[in-house]
Amino acid sequence: MGAGLTLPNPQVGAVLVRKGKIIGEGYHRRAGGPHAEVNAVADAEKRGHTVEGATLYVTLEPCSTHGRTPPCTGLILRKKIARVVFAATDPNPAHAGAAGELLRVAGVAVSSGLLAEEAAALNRDFNWWIVHRRPWIVAKIALSLDGRIVTPSGDDRWLTSETARKVAHELRWESDAIMIGAETARQDNPRLTVRLPGRKGKVQPWRVVVTRSGNLPRRLHLFSDQHRDRTLVFRNQPLKEIIPVLGVMGMSHLLIEGGGKMLTEAFRAGLVNEVAFFIAPAVMGTMPRALGKLSGSILLREVNYTRVGPDMLCRGLI
Repeated sequence: MGAGLTLPNPQVGAVLVRKGKIIGEGYHRRAGGPHAEVNAVADAEKRGHTVEGATLYVTLEPCSTHGRTPPCTGLILRKKIARVVFAATDPNPAHAGAAGELLRVAGVAVSSGLLAEEAAALNRDFNWWIVHRRPWIVAKIALSLDGRIVTPSGDDRWLTSETARKVAHELRWESDAIMIGAETARQDNPRLTVRLPGRKGKVQPWRVVVTRSGNLPRRLHLFSDQHRDRTLVFRNQPLKEIIPVLGVMGMSHLLIEGGGKMLTEAFRAGLVNEVAFFIAPAVMGTMPRALGKLSGSILLREVNYTRVGPDMLCRGLI
């Protein structure tokens, strides 16, 4: 439920249980806001329950240090919660296991590891960023059955359906940065905004443009719209140098939208963690191909196919 809203914090959910019944539940709604445990306690108390002696189930090890909010271990002890069951261990080596030890010493029963893989999958981007200090990278592209990205009319923006384009905005929602090359910026003049009617609370993702010449017209939406202060330009730098800079800036989930040259460079450099390929049921017979020549084949794992209107979305990990 917190997807796209908590970055660069993790997604976390929690429930409080007494005698087999849920008395409170909560999740981390946004970065800087109360954590899942805090919201679960508040929900239980709002319902008229005391949480003393209850069991707390949480998808991630409770925090044990003071960041933008107080540590949840302190809340657990103050509220006299009797038992804590957390799924995934904090991926930060400086904190991993610290909460469990602190709570056990204080007399709280602690169990961990239940559904750990499923819980960790919620936060692949956060976990990757914490360990590597560079963003989790999703390569997104729309292509035809014969691997082309341009229609016979020369317009590559609407190769796929309106339904697929809506799902593409979901990918933007999941991200805290979107990257394109200069050629895509000049030809398509994209806004790179998240447009999902009825959805609120998302901070506009950073818009990152990579260029060799620096020849980018100032009339482009990226430099003239209301989000122009969320646009970054990197000139004459390879992706291998740019990506760590984005990580230092706190970007943990990067969506590369194009074009083909940039995606090829990202694949060649071994930077891509996940693919999201929208495949249109059409044969274009045009040039260029979606990707240039790679150094070798790439086999995906945890592959998922989803029908989106007449198109197919293939997502998988590398």
